[in-house]
Amino acid sequence: MTAPTHELKPVLVFDSGIGGLTVLREARVLMPERGFIYVADDAGFPYGGWEEQALKERIIGLFGRLLEQHDPEVCIIACNTAFTLVGAALRAAFPQMTFVGTVPAIKPAAERTRSGLVSVLATPGTVKRAYTRDLIQSFAQQCHVRLVGSENLARMAEAYIRGDAVSDDAVLAEIHQCFVEKDSQRTDIVVLACTHYPFMANLFRRLAPWPVDWLDPAEAIARRARTLVPQIADAVHPDNFDFAAFTSGNPDFATRRLMQGFGLSTR
Repeated sequence: MTAPTHELKPVLVFDSGIGGLTVLREARVLMPERGFIYVADDAGFPYGGWEEQALKERIIGLFGRLLEQHDPEVCIIACNTAFTLVGAALRAAFPQMTFVGTVPAIKPAAERTRSGLVSVLATPGTVKRAYTRDLIQSFAQQCHVRLVGSENLARMAEAYIRGDAVSDDAVLAEIHQCFVEKDSQRTDIVVLACTHYPFMANLFRRLAPWPVDWLDPAEAIARRARTLVPQIADAVHPDNFDFAAFTSGNPDFATRRLMQGFGLSTR
């Protein structure tokens, strides 16, 4: 007689656009037995320009529907702008759900820097958040931390990963402020505090005035999620998951093809 098998609840990965695919890619490696649902709030993208209260209400409303519809094991908020704004409110609104957040990797940057000069490349929303300032206060007081809020990089990363051309000059204009020289020391770590940015890391490396460590938090987020998701020995990977849902309901052909490349059907 064969032992009964358990069909597992899926892992839900949420982002404003397609940046959270950097986190999904790592999470799948660590949780191969789980199905994944990728939710892109492309109808609300980009989050940088939103008024905070309106964005908070939007995201909490979205999660009310998503949790009811999909009943996930855990939700990964793969978006610094969203989580630094609404993480505490989500946990308060849905206490039965486990949320794994994405916050700027300021603590590991402060531990790793040799020059003491660290830059945080983020969206304007993440830069102005008290949450980000608190991380610096708690973990990086001994460092000189420059916060660089890019208006355009998330949009550029979306275009870049879909295969559109992005000009070197335009990218350099967004990242050049990250490079600081002070007291014969130079910036040696740039924290990628938006999940869209790692898709452009090779471009950043090529354009940088000197080599730095570009810190991508995706693997650390995935490791954290793995610790919160129970491993079940006789689990069967569910057939009805591994899809992407877009709040616009109408992703373009390039986006659907991209999702296919990540092993996701589009709904």
